[in-house]
Amino acid sequence: MNDFISADPQTIHILVVDDEPMIRDLLEQTLQKTGHACSFADNGETALEKIKTAPYDVVVTDIDMPGMDGIELAKIIKSDFSADVIVMTGQIRSYQYDEIISLGASDFVEKPFSPREMILRVDRVLRERRLRQIAEKAHEDLKESYVDSIHRLVMAAEYKDEDTGDHIIRIGRYCALMAEKLNLSQEFIDTLFYASPMHDIGKIGIPDSILLKPGKLTHTEFETIRTHTLIGARLLSRSKSKILQAAHEIALTHHEKFNGNGYPNQLKGTDIPLSGRIVAIADTFDALTSKRPYKEAYPPGLVFDMLQKESGEHFDPELLDIFLHNFDEFLEIRGKIGIFEGDAFQDFILSERDRTRI
Repeated sequence: MNDFISADPQTIHILVVDDEPMIRDLLEQTLQKTGHACSFADNGETALEKIKTAPYDVVVTDIDMPGMDGIELAKIIKSDFSADVIVMTGQIRSYQYDEIISLGASDFVEKPFSPREMILRVDRVLRERRLRQIAEKAHEDLKESYVDSIHRLVMAAEYKDEDTGDHIIRIGRYCALMAEKLNLSQEFIDTLFYASPMHDIGKIGIPDSILLKPGKLTHTEFETIRTHTLIGARLLSRSKSKILQAAHEIALTHHEKFNGNGYPNQLKGTDIPLSGRIVAIADTFDALTSKRPYKEAYPPGLVFDMLQKESGEHFDPELLDIFLHNFDEFLEIRGKIGIFEGDAFQDFILSERDRTRI
């Protein structure tokens, strides 16, 4: 009996799992006619070892086998691998079709079966698999185009800032890293990564004469600057996209302060959404370590102290502790993406005194 995996990436790879040699021989003869590459296992444990070491498109497995049965194998494949599963059994009365499908199988074949029926079943599963892969690829392409368009819009909103492109990339990286340190879901991490760069999109409605003013702002000018949170929220409102919904939340809340003295709504503590609290730290860190029309970049040691002094005031103390505890990693992002203004960055290493303060 042949047992092989083709080196051709276009070849369909099928694994047959059955403890009856006669069934394996029949399926070998049947599936060879299709031109697919077939491998074989006589129990669930052996099949699982094969699946761990080589890619398969379809696994055809008997249900009733000693040790790990086909149902358990199908559950594991659905949970941990990308192969589709076709299950076989001669005990049709013991299983309901919808029950088998809900457990992770793509199709169900009753023994005894004809070679033609098995070929048709495999072909149907493969057609659905190809359609699913095409849909997933189209979705990824659309998502990439969508995110690129959003980033271009953000860059247009802040076009006058020479560092804008690097700034929005850094903000996404900072926020994603914070979410990882908080052990948040991958969905939250991804959403925050894409949404956080839109935090200041409302600046598109602020006059350049105010945004680029090198000196101190007047009270009226400062109040005008503050409206960028409301402008951004209006621009991003009423979207069905989860990313834009998160961006709306962030645009509106990233200037709120933990002590309730922020703007625009003077939210306090955990009434501020988690996304807004994370972006508040990331955005302030990036601003302090960057050159602006009204200031030079501050050295990392000073930035560390300035952030720490705002614990419980501007920033959520628990989030800030995590940020400062991992300060070197955020500095690394800052150093790699864009030029870190000032020689202090290259020489900066957190001292043991700094580490014990957090």
